[in-house]
Amino acid sequence: MSFTFSNDLFSDFHKDVYGYRPRDHRFYAECDEEKQSIWDELGLTFKENQKAERIAEFKAIENLETAIQGIINLGAEDRSVALRWMTQNETFCHSQDVEHWVWDQGVLFTDYGKVLLKELLEVVTYKQIGCLPSKPHNGLPSDNV
Repeated sequence: MSFTFSNDLFSDFHKDVYGYRPRDHRFYAECDEEKQSIWDELGLTFKENQKAERIAEFKAIENLETAIQGIINLGAEDRSVALRWMTQNETFCHSQDVEHWVWDQGVLFTDYGKVLLKELLEVVTYKQIGCLPSKPHNGLPSDNV
């Protein structure tokens, strides 16, 4: 029998699949045949997780596009105006805040999300009130923020 598992990568693979590293997992004590069985099961679960992530991303894109179109139907002149209206109540102090908004929509790590982020960076309003300065003096936030 040919084995494809890796003792060195099992912890990483487990973390990719379940989101945490295994503690005292039986994998390390098993014979090679059982290790391969556990490894193969992880692989199947990994593929299922990837499929579920793609479905969730697709639904998130669909929902976001529906919301944008709905705002355009309510009177926004175009997509840029709709995006500005969608984000007008958000507090953006930095481009990372915009990235977080896109992440919160469930699309940041998609091609769509990258394009959306570029669009948003052009239309959002950055606010200084309530935001910490990007480079605080002496490493501490100023008192007048």
